[in-house]
Amino acid sequence: MRLLPPLTAFSAAVALVLVPLPGAPAFAATGGPSGSAASGFTITDPRIKESSGLAASRIHPGVYWTHNDSDDGPYVYAVDSATGKTVARLTLTGIGKPRDVEAISLGPDGALYLGDIGDNRDGTWDHVWIYRFQEPKELADATVKAEQFTVRYEGGARNAEALMVHPVTGRVYIGSKSEDKGGLYEGPEKLSASGTNVFRRVAGLPWVTDGAFSPDGTRLTVRGYFLARTYPWKDGRPQGEGERIDAPWQGQAESVTYTADGSALMFGAEGAASRVVAVPVASSGASGAPDAPTGAGGGRAGTGPSPAGEGSFTKGALVLAGATAALFAAKRLFRRRPKP
Repeated sequence: MRLLPPLTAFSAAVALVLVPLPGAPAFAATGGPSGSAASGFTITDPRIKESSGLAASRIHPGVYWTHNDSDDGPYVYAVDSATGKTVARLTLTGIGKPRDVEAISLGPDGALYLGDIGDNRDGTWDHVWIYRFQEPKELADATVKAEQFTVRYEGGARNAEALMVHPVTGRVYIGSKSEDKGGLYEGPEKLSASGTNVFRRVAGLPWVTDGAFSPDGTRLTVRGYFLARTYPWKDGRPQGEGERIDAPWQGQAESVTYTADGSALMFGAEGAASRVVAVPVASSGASGAPDAPTGAGGGRAGTGPSPAGEGSFTKGALVLAGATAALFAAKRLFRRRPKP
């Protein structure tokens, strides 16, 4: 992964604090909500130090698939959310050496899609890869055969960390990570293992580190270091400006997925013994509007009053909070040098 320059990180955090979206609650740099139907958990496996993607299993309740960012090899881990322990490590064969694995998603075909889509050279690699393999029916350490797909972007190379497979159509989407050209790229109707798969830009996106479709395919949620938004999904495109989500403050915020039943969003981060935080999703209202993740106090995100003690800071206090959060992020993020 490539990190934000210090000044950009600082500016982004302060801008998000000083200019809240209309009707949106104040940015909170504290943990997740209480009373969530889904429970958060801590990844305890010492081998998982750079968890960069999450995908909820559909056949193993409470299990989440994850992987390291890079320098780990062709491995994918199944983590039991009840204990935080790894219950399976898969070793992929039939592929080349992974370069910068950034995302994982589960398709309607029961296959896991692993996105080797990061570009530590800031969008200079002329191609990246996606690996596809079936989710195993039994959880145990195993070696699995994977298909490898070559990906290029229409308009040139991109740095990306978000890969999402639509749960109904099976189409693969990639979210690029850039301030001036970040966008959502759509893959072909079916990926080809024998040729190059050209992904075409279909929408703009903010700076994102991961994304996920809701299980019914009606919403797309994306996250970055300082933000998370949910968009209604219609006709193969995100609609409107999206709705701001009260995502937890996690520093090296790298991943998001829906629970298998769609009742909550699970937000993850890099680091040893990293915490995955559950943010519940509200039920549909009488208007029939799509579900939206709730805020920290259980209300619909981006609507209604904030709970007591939230959203009541003065502008000066918000500036201080934003600056503190940004400086903390910059120090933490830049301890690591970009990998060559």
